[in-house]
Amino acid sequence: MKNRIFAGVPSEELAGYANAVVDGTTIHVSGTTGRDPVSGVFPEDAVEQARNCLAAIDSSLQRAGASLANAVVCRVYVVDLASAAAVTPVLGEVFREIRPTNTLLICQIPAAGAKVEIEITASTAS
Repeated sequence: MKNRIFAGVPSEELAGYANAVVDGTTIHVSGTTGRDPVSGVFPEDAVEQARNCLAAIDSSLQRAGASLANAVVCRVYVVDLASAAAVTPVLGEVFREIRPTNTLLICQIPAAGAKVEIEITASTAS
């Protein structure tokens, strides 16, 4: 049975998706952008956006009974090479001991002002 976790953002209903889905021992967290959690505005800095993405993802994982320590796959989408270079050390800080697989893609992100979007697959198994 799949358990769906919602963040309560309008795009979930509009686009018909859940923020996270728990399927057995696997947790799939949707691509998450780095809006400031208080103001709702994207910081100019890709590093801050990445930190906001990871904090929001960790919150979703905690609601599913896990944390970033349970990550097995990390997919990172950035808008340019400068953002990729800025975000890579943040990923290293967070995942240095965890070591999930990682893909970093340069692409267009549909949210105006977003420089980073991160998607995580995690496991509830130890």
